[in-house]
Amino acid sequence: MSYIQVDNLTKEYGTGDAAVVAVGGMSFHIQMGEFVAVMGESGSGKSTLLSMMGALNTPTSGLYSVDGLEVYQLGQDQRADFRREFLGFVFQSFHLVPYLTVLENVMLPLVTIKTNGRTKRSLAEDALSRVGLAGKAHRLPSQLSGGEQERVAIARAIVNEPPILLADEPSGNLDTKTTREVMDLFRSLNQEGMTIVMVTHSPECAGYAQRLLRISDGLLVEDVPLNGNPKTKPSDSHSASLEAFCSHRDHRDSGSSKTKMSSENDLI
Repeated sequence: MSYIQVDNLTKEYGTGDAAVVAVGGMSFHIQMGEFVAVMGESGSGKSTLLSMMGALNTPTSGLYSVDGLEVYQLGQDQRADFRREFLGFVFQSFHLVPYLTVLENVMLPLVTIKTNGRTKRSLAEDALSRVGLAGKAHRLPSQLSGGEQERVAIARAIVNEPPILLADEPSGNLDTKTTREVMDLFRSLNQEGMTIVMVTHSPECAGYAQRLLRISDGLLVEDVPLNGNPKTKPSDSHSASLEAFCSHRDHRDSGSSKTKMSSENDLI
């Protein structure tokens, strides 16, 4: 069975004659540890597809599952747990909080995790080391270059070690040299076993992937292998953690996922 399954997934906005089909009956499967690029013209449905894969945008119809877990059959709280524990997001605009330091920005996904501030800081520092920013933890985003801000966004996306990374035009605001540095980082993460789905307009960025999905007018029109990274063996912890989530999600106390936001002192 495929790790990620998208079967006849559809997203429509509006109703009746005014309905707009953003994604129309799309189907594809992704194996654990694959690096997949998604390309298409503006308005083709790429970002809508990625938002549905990110458990952020309920499809009109169709099936989306990860390792046998039907994501949109989960309740709102369980879906939030799923996003936090198993998905990392990287956006074109970085979305860094300007008045928080680099370290504090990376710690944000850990706010609702029940552990002490020292452990959270250690996880964030490890993530910054992985992206080459260990020496800039206490700077503000405005004190970094565009490429460094993108690395902070990547560190924030991987701080909880998710098995899946979703990236929407990660090189859109970067120059050529910085783009290659960021894509080399993506390749390294993939070689460590992370499954990556990346929306891009750049053929050069797509060339880092193992496979290309091309979308036009909300439809999948091409699905071809590329000469990018060789497929790597996924991390065993990724599969085990998702299996544990699936086994225990129905036995959680109804209020356990509604954790209160930690105080600012706990964050920093």
